[in-house]
Amino acid sequence: MQTSPDRHEYPAHWEADVVLRDGGTARIRPITVDDAERLVSFYEQVSDESKYYRFFAPYPRLSAKDVHRFTHHDFVDRVGLAATIGGEFIATVRYDRIGADGMPASSPADEAEVAFLVQDAHQGRGVASALLEHIGAVARERGIRRFAAEVLPANTKMIKVFMDAGYTQKRSFEDGVVRLEFDLEPTDRSLAVQYAREQRAEARSVQRLLVPGSVAVVGTGRTPGGVGRSILDNIRDAGFTGQLYAVNKALPEDVKELDSVPAYRSVRDIDGPVDLAVVAVPAEHVPDAVTECGEHGVQGIVVVSAGYAESGPDGRERQRELVRHARTYGMRIIGPNAFGIVNTSPGVRLNASLAPEMPRPGRIGLFAQSGAIGIALLSRLQRRGGGVTGVTGVSTFVSSGNRADVSGNDLIQYWYDDPDTDVVLMYLESIGNPRKFTRLARRTAAAKPLVVVQGAGSAPQGHAVRATRLPHTTVSALLRQAGVIRVDTITELVDAGLLLARQPLPTGPRVAILGNSESLGLLTYDACLSEGLRPLRPLDLTTGASAEDFHAALLRALGDDSCDAVVVTAIPAIGEMSPGDAELAEALRSAAEAVPGKPVLVVHVELGGLAEALSAAASTAPQAGSSPPAGARLRPSQMLPPTTPAAQPAPAGSVPSESRLIPAFPAAERAVRALAEAVKYAQWRRDSADPGKVPEYEDIDEKGAAQLIDGMLARGQGLTLGTEETCELLGRYGIAVRRAVPAFTADDAARAAETLDYPVALKATAPHLRHRADLGGVRLDLADEEQLRRAYAELTELFGNPEELRPVVQGMAPRGVDTVVRAVIDPAAGAVLSFGLAGAASQLLGDMAHRLIPVTDRESTSLVRSIRTAPLLFGWRGSTPVDTPALEELLLRVSRLVDDHPEVVAVTLEPVVVAPRGLSVLGASVRLAPPPARDDLGPRTLPVY
Repeated sequence: MQTSPDRHEYPAHWEADVVLRDGGTARIRPITVDDAERLVSFYEQVSDESKYYRFFAPYPRLSAKDVHRFTHHDFVDRVGLAATIGGEFIATVRYDRIGADGMPASSPADEAEVAFLVQDAHQGRGVASALLEHIGAVARERGIRRFAAEVLPANTKMIKVFMDAGYTQKRSFEDGVVRLEFDLEPTDRSLAVQYAREQRAEARSVQRLLVPGSVAVVGTGRTPGGVGRSILDNIRDAGFTGQLYAVNKALPEDVKELDSVPAYRSVRDIDGPVDLAVVAVPAEHVPDAVTECGEHGVQGIVVVSAGYAESGPDGRERQRELVRHARTYGMRIIGPNAFGIVNTSPGVRLNASLAPEMPRPGRIGLFAQSGAIGIALLSRLQRRGGGVTGVTGVSTFVSSGNRADVSGNDLIQYWYDDPDTDVVLMYLESIGNPRKFTRLARRTAAAKPLVVVQGAGSAPQGHAVRATRLPHTTVSALLRQAGVIRVDTITELVDAGLLLARQPLPTGPRVAILGNSESLGLLTYDACLSEGLRPLRPLDLTTGASAEDFHAALLRALGDDSCDAVVVTAIPAIGEMSPGDAELAEALRSAAEAVPGKPVLVVHVELGGLAEALSAAASTAPQAGSSPPAGARLRPSQMLPPTTPAAQPAPAGSVPSESRLIPAFPAAERAVRALAEAVKYAQWRRDSADPGKVPEYEDIDEKGAAQLIDGMLARGQGLTLGTEETCELLGRYGIAVRRAVPAFTADDAARAAETLDYPVALKATAPHLRHRADLGGVRLDLADEEQLRRAYAELTELFGNPEELRPVVQGMAPRGVDTVVRAVIDPAAGAVLSFGLAGAASQLLGDMAHRLIPVTDRESTSLVRSIRTAPLLFGWRGSTPVDTPALEELLLRVSRLVDDHPEVVAVTLEPVVVAPRGLSVLGASVRLAPPPARDDLGPRTLPVY
């Protein structure tokens, strides 16, 4: 939050939308003088008991003086916030700054009394907890460091709100009142509490959308066809288990049904509750539909209507107003311009989408912003799900369109503890909040695989989010650090998802290969090498192999402790003794089931029947040629492939033998690539169980560095430090920079060399020559004054006068490998530490590795080994290995500097010469600036519009 220059100016930046514990939303904003009537109305709806708890005495009504006091604030020493729904107050909180004597005070007093009042009808929804987060952030912004609250012992709910917040507290009891005092500085526990509440609230808000008990489709046509009518038909034909309604304001009054679905002219006319509304009316009519839904108590809406941010500036403003309008009623939105949502759970069976067939049920959660990508993903899962892994399909699917409100982050919160989802697949055109996404992804990936295709798109139209300045490759590297399985295409997304959904994670990279084709086995072997796996010699069973041969070979491979996964290759065979598809599939399934614990993959070439046979025994889909149920409506499938019929619910009490399902791939490269991603993910899971620690160094002078930074920033808002200041600041963190002496004449160079001792280096530091030894701007190992003067003359002759060259003399460092270390604070992703080899490797090839700050000792070790050119540090081709422990310590010290002092917004150490013993930092630059605001440390909020 930013400090208002005028203490009486309305702080609009304190306004925020929040998700409450039950998944509904509320708006939090400052209370102003215009809220007198709202405050009185709110107070009249509070029970006498709640009033007694607030004022410690019977207090039936507010006096005029009370109303004035509670609505007139200076927004510095006296602040009041209200939580509102539909524009009306449902809760309030206020603080008053006090001095040491407990009387009203002004700054620099840093303590305040805080008090809440929540309408009885909204107690238990987490309103007070959300208000405490926001009033605490406001107080910190205004220089208040501690809250005090007096609560009656019987008011256990409010005591629990304070006690559960996670702040450092002190509790006392005097004169029949419980006094609580707590510091407002965020702690690890308070952040953990906040994140847990955020997860529960956002997951619940998505659950309200995906598991509705009743659905109304607003905008259903009176005749078949059209978006609204198609969605109504899709919901009905999928067998939705709840109550379904059709709504069309143009319906004649005597029309009470559309295709046996109760029909109404308005949502208001529906007698029972409506949990979800699917809005499919023209954009200009959506506001009226949202108002009707909000007034009827609808919990959430899916807007499939187009004509919003995708259509230009007017549409963007229309979209912002749509979100603001829905949130005033506590509703969340999927869309606008959405393809729809699907939940295949037998207890729900909701197909509120434009997909004319219900996707096959399974254990995969699927998210896509684009409707076109959503169609492609559903199509591939439909084909592969039926042809390869039987009932493996979708648990829930969301295609969010313009992603104006509900986003991929919300779905991750939901899928994190959804018992029906084992794997999450996401196509993200952009990541609007990388810092939050990586935090959520790290937690989710520790529980279940999260596979992502990241497009190169920009933030969703209409969003007011910070854009990251990091390159696409850097963001991808940070996602991998968070445990995300990053793939490049939707084909790879589906391949990895199907493998992870039905097979155990491999315990290592060793791969056994067996099959009836030597050539296909060798192709698989080469693919494994290309992906960094360790394949064993392929076992060729010959083309005459029987199903029993495959079974026996797979049993031996699975029982072999020298392998961690098995790839079975199979080609069609001709002959009376050749195994049939069903026979071979059963042989492989039974072997895998007999020795579980290792993943098994099949590479098949033009064996159409084998893929189906691998899952035939487990599939619950109707077989080809079966008759449709009586009365079923047959329509051509326009978006999903018609070759695989929609799955039907399994009979009551039946359990598909999912453990026997083996994924099959049409190419060795695809199977091995999916396996390689599973191997890397499994290794990340093992590593994340012990992430390491951020070490302490006794020679770090954190306080001295802070004083230096404060003094430097007093000169300006942002500055790049000079050489001496850079060396002094880095020195406070134990980072020594080798001295470089400017030499504007040959005599200066000679005097500098005498001071530093020969041999020396002469370098041109002009921007176009810095770190470009290949251009000839560096002379090394100058052993005496004669060589130094000759080199000086050569440089000035080649590149111009000394004023342009900016030459420096520096003592020679021990020979080693030149590296570069960088740290930068990105406004969206946060602080990032980067490492690579200096020169062409990092500049031309982009061979840099990245980690989020703070970096642990284990992450520092992995960072050094993550670049492709890392072998140069470890004795490549007989060279002497360099001192990587010293390099890892340097990385940790830079990480500590940036983490301790967010004003250090950029650090570059280049080159860092790592020798067999020790290292030398030959060049360094540091930039200081006021740190960007960290929204991840503030209170919970929804995206701003």
